[in-house]
Amino acid sequence: MLVTFENFALDTNRRELCRGAESVPTQPQVFDLLAYLVENRDRVVTKDDLVASIWGGRIVSESTLTSRINSVRRALGDNGKEQRLIRTASRKGIRFVGDVNVVHKPKAPASAGPAVSAVKSPVLRQEVRFCRASDGTRIAYAEVGSGPPLIKAANWLTHIEYDWASPVWSHLWRALAEDHRFIRHDQRGCGLSDWQTEDISFAAFCRDLESVIDATGLKRFPLFGISQGCAMSIAYAVKYPERVSHLVLYGGFARGIGRARGPNVAAHVEALSTLMRYGWGLENPAFRQIFTSHFVPGGSAAQVQYFNDLQRMTTPAENAVRVFQAIADIDVMHLLPQVRVPTLVLHCRYDACVPFELGRRMAAGIPGARFVALEGRNHVILESDPCRGRFLDELRTFIRR
Repeated sequence: MLVTFENFALDTNRRELCRGAESVPTQPQVFDLLAYLVENRDRVVTKDDLVASIWGGRIVSESTLTSRINSVRRALGDNGKEQRLIRTASRKGIRFVGDVNVVHKPKAPASAGPAVSAVKSPVLRQEVRFCRASDGTRIAYAEVGSGPPLIKAANWLTHIEYDWASPVWSHLWRALAEDHRFIRHDQRGCGLSDWQTEDISFAAFCRDLESVIDATGLKRFPLFGISQGCAMSIAYAVKYPERVSHLVLYGGFARGIGRARGPNVAAHVEALSTLMRYGWGLENPAFRQIFTSHFVPGGSAAQVQYFNDLQRMTTPAENAVRVFQAIADIDVMHLLPQVRVPTLVLHCRYDACVPFELGRRMAAGIPGARFVALEGRNHVILESDPCRGRFLDELRTFIRR
């Protein structure tokens, strides 16, 4: 849906709100809330409608709901007193009351030459499903596209719905889904998977990956890991070598920072944990910015804000701390010599989150692994990164062999 109202343009396909020629940064939930109100502008939307559609039925406090509505108003230059575009119906709900114009793209002019049939890209719609891990935790996974399978292990605080439309991840997932049945999941404690779970550990993450793979019914497939997802993928490939046709590892490490040698390691992990515990849920993103600056140091203002907001919305502070500590405690160095499947390792030379040396060391420990050094400093490859094309070419060429 592409609509205009006043001097605003709302593009739900690109997930972009613009005022005139300028982009208006919006948090993912704020954007979803605005899009929902515009789409349902013919009626008053109740609190239950919003909770069901934006929060998936989860329990949401009045303060959170009010905060998001106020954020929508601020993005539009509106407020609770003026209610120019977002109007409150006392004890009933809210409604978008702006005059909306649905914009249609003009058709291309007829050509005087011979007709040329255009090749249309397939419409990619992901389907979200759930499976249960061995301890009963519900794990959310998404499938999109058709063709040969490609399974991606979970990594740091994903959200399979928001990521699919995000300015950070979506370009990669859509590119991979164009010629694959692409499958990925949210690890326990975040995203659409269960937040309430007793066991948040590397061993539990590995069991979750097994559960998702079993739920797909696939017998043999390429396995793709990013960041700590590399260690999970390595563990799976060693345990089930007959099922993994190819192993692709990007931006990864075999040993977490909590297992590193040095006098200040424990203090470093504890300091970061404390920052997360007390600053994660604040509206001010200063604490989360510490992590964002490592993942996407070259990101645009919109991408940085998105990543800041996504981390908070994906999981609560306590879970973020537990996930971080579980990742810090990873150690699969002893498994590297046992990998017996074809392996491709890629790493950005100036990765600000996971040092290049850790990727090189991981590749050197896997028998016969091919190592590709990419030029870049973003841990998450962005659409504008020069290395994006080579990354996709190397991955596609490798898994087709």
